Amino acid sequence: MTTATRTRIDAVIDTLPTRLSIGGHEVDSADGRTFAVHDPSTGDRFIEVADAGPADCLAALDAATATQPGWARTPARRRAEILSRAYDLVIERGAELALLMSLEMGKAIGESRAEVAYGAEFLRWFSEEAPRIQGRYTHAPAGGGRILVTKEPIGPVLAITPWNFPLAMGTRKIGPALAAGCTMIVKPAEDTPLTLMVLARIFADAGLPPGVLSVLPTTRAPELSHTLTADPRLRKITFTGSTAVGKRLIAQAADQVLGTSMELGGNAPFLVFDDANVDDAVDGALAAKMRNGGEACTAANRFLVADSIRDEFTAALAQRVSALRVGAGYDEDTQLGPLVNQRQLDRVHGLVRDAVARGATTLTGGRQLEQPGHFYAPTVLTDIPADARVLHEEIFGPVATVTGFDDESDAIAAANATEYGLAAYVYTNDLNRALRVAEALDAGMVGINRGAISDAAAPFGGVKQSGLGREGGSEGIEEYLETKYIAI
Repeated sequence: MTTATRTRIDAVIDTLPTRLSIGGHEVDSADGRTFAVHDPSTGDRFIEVADAGPADCLAALDAATATQPGWARTPARRRAEILSRAYDLVIERGAELALLMSLEMGKAIGESRAEVAYGAEFLRWFSEEAPRIQGRYTHAPAGGGRILVTKEPIGPVLAITPWNFPLAMGTRKIGPALAAGCTMIVKPAEDTPLTLMVLARIFADAGLPPGVLSVLPTTRAPELSHTLTADPRLRKITFTGSTAVGKRLIAQAADQVLGTSMELGGNAPFLVFDDANVDDAVDGALAAKMRNGGEACTAANRFLVADSIRDEFTAALAQRVSALRVGAGYDEDTQLGPLVNQRQLDRVHGLVRDAVARGATTLTGGRQLEQPGHFYAPTVLTDIPADARVLHEEIFGPVATVTGFDDESDAIAAANATEYGLAAYVYTNDLNRALRVAEALDAGMVGINRGAISDAAAPFGGVKQSGLGREGGSEGIEEYLETKYIAI
């Protein structure tokens, strides 16, 4: 790390919020507890933040409930203006936010800058959607009356966000909720609470009324979720994270019949057909696999490559992967940062060891790096047996697995042989095949000849055990609206 980088990091740390944001005020936790946030590039703690407990989440819900009627009545144009101002402030403070994300999550600084732009775009997109909430008015078909249909905010929302995209996973939920007229309580990930704590300040500076948005970092997530989902004043929960946790939250939500939006795990297939441009497919593979160090729910988990070009593709992929520059996320020349914590590092290495023990071949990587922090060498595995865990579990790390297929039907069958259905990728120069395969894949999102598919203007979400509902696009705001029918 250069002296200039250290100076910039220290300057950011000196200005960080360390307290809960409740009802427009920054406050200590009710029981005075705190927890440490660590730098995954070194393993060192660099700050302590307030640790919210049940009393704090009830105080946040009190504020959200009290503010909900007034915020729902706030003109859509005013809500849009606040979101638009928040967008401007995120962009203005982008350098600080990017450095903070690299510090608390470990992603390469270039990717953190890209996340600032991506995350901010949800605020701009939903600022434009707020004035476009529409109902309808028609004559009743049988005569003698009119049908009036309106859209109303669902009410106070609990959002639980993950650590892998600390800004974007927050704005993707906060943007549509505020645009729809909902108040919101956000529980950021324990590993990466600071980005959303800063975002709470940004919204205050943008003119968001006190009580509309509260941010509660905590190490006691189960207590917080149990407390809030048991309270009838809460009306919705939105979560991004593992399928296992999502199932537990859905079960909790059932008692109060809460609305749920769940963006859960993935096991994305990346299909490369024999007519694909191999160089383009390798470029796409790097984007789909190594973006964010593989710590993305849309990351390609299984590369399924036509046997006739598999050796060529695998050799080219291994060469490109082995050349990636691994280092601290905030160093300018880093292409691949550390994993977020030691648990994740151990889990990724365990998947690789299991595959190798069953007969897989390691073309590059396959090891932890001997240096401070949570670094794993970018890895390519081939000759992987069908029972290896790495083909069935979400990897969430810089490990690419390559297997072959004979024909199109085999490729589709292999791609769909999972309980997940979030993202999938297809490389082919045959348009008919591209559309045919895309329609046959069990996935909520399909990329054709591209390895990055996320877009604020598009609906993001999966099928099967990858979740419920959609985020982004014109569909995203519907998750925070109720439909009311008025008979006239």
